[in-house]
Amino acid sequence: MGLPLEGHFPAPGEGYGPGVTDVAAGREPVVFNPFEPGFSAWPYDQYRRLREQDPVHRTPLGSWNLSRYDDVVRVLRDPTLSVEEANATPLPGMEELREMAGDRSRGRRAMLNLDPPDHDRLRRLVSTAFTPKTVQALRPRVQALVDAALDAVAPRGEMDVVADLAFPLPFTVISEMLGMPAGHRDEVRGWSHTLTKTLDPFLTPEEFRAAFEASDNMTAYISDVVDQKRREPGDDVLSGLIAAEDEGDVLDHQEVLDQVMLLYIAGHETTVNLIGNGTLALVRHRDQLERWHRDPELDTNAVEELLRYDSPVQFSRRITLAELEIDGITIEPASFLFTGLASANRDPAHWGDSADDLDLGRANAGQHVSFGGGVHHCLGSSLARTEAQVALGTLVRRFPGIELTTDEPTWNGRIVLRGLDALPVTLG
Repeated sequence: MGLPLEGHFPAPGEGYGPGVTDVAAGREPVVFNPFEPGFSAWPYDQYRRLREQDPVHRTPLGSWNLSRYDDVVRVLRDPTLSVEEANATPLPGMEELREMAGDRSRGRRAMLNLDPPDHDRLRRLVSTAFTPKTVQALRPRVQALVDAALDAVAPRGEMDVVADLAFPLPFTVISEMLGMPAGHRDEVRGWSHTLTKTLDPFLTPEEFRAAFEASDNMTAYISDVVDQKRREPGDDVLSGLIAAEDEGDVLDHQEVLDQVMLLYIAGHETTVNLIGNGTLALVRHRDQLERWHRDPELDTNAVEELLRYDSPVQFSRRITLAELEIDGITIEPASFLFTGLASANRDPAHWGDSADDLDLGRANAGQHVSFGGGVHHCLGSSLARTEAQVALGTLVRRFPGIELTTDEPTWNGRIVLRGLDALPVTLG
């Protein structure tokens, strides 16, 4: 749900005037502002200010931003809350967006955007492909892909972690699981990357138009594959969805398209961020990289800590259906709530004084909320964990001398799916 941002946020370098309360307290006002200089590269200072000064924060657009661990967990697990946009009072710009979208309804039938029971029905149809047992059977294939990727860059002595490893690995895996044809990788990557921007709370009109074009292209591409699978089904997730539809299940054609688009995009975009952000964190914390290099038993816990330290998904959305009280503040019905997953993962009230430290041996690292919570807990969490364990574990053991070649890696500018567009390194 992206909204036009003009007139609601200061231009880069500008600020809000201090409010009465802030002046009385002798401090600068705090406001959720993703256009604040430096936010893309490091949003955690702003998250800390929000936790400390205004943890139940009303944004300039009227939505609510939660930044404390306990509040975030409570909202994620609350079955009385909705994810369906139709249940919310439109925020400024939403009607404009709907007019621009015209008759496009793509994505609205994806399980991510539906409440039970529709959500449960759709999730049940694809969940068997993502169980821990099923994903564990994929580990040898994941290892082979990682080894091949690192074999290819070893003679060069350098690589772009995103282009050479973080993107092709999960993209190949999810493509094979769904039964998508080989080829068109660059086009699909571009469409996918453009579409993920629509998860952000604020967009420009140009970004809206680019997203609509990408949606048209992606939908046409998937529709062609669906038609091919109807003629020649295989042993894959997409063929299974089509079979369910053809056998009279409640799936319809649009639901097939929406689930496949969701799985295709979510199945690789978040893992790209996890591997890229995780590599950057390790290189910037050499002691932890070397610790992992010495101890392969850290593979599982290290990935949990990297998920906590720099979450590949920074926010998750809910909508109130009735009045909701949080910390003495009453939030009216039909309000948008943005749970700050990344902020919750660094809340000292839960993680202690070391909340901002990277500690691959952290005992409770697995309590992070990077995969959301409640009925919408990430379906692909087991797959993402496996891919990151193999990719990052193999990388640090094979190239422990890895070093950045730039002090300023290229960030993707996303608010929700925050990650790197490029991460050039030498292999040592």
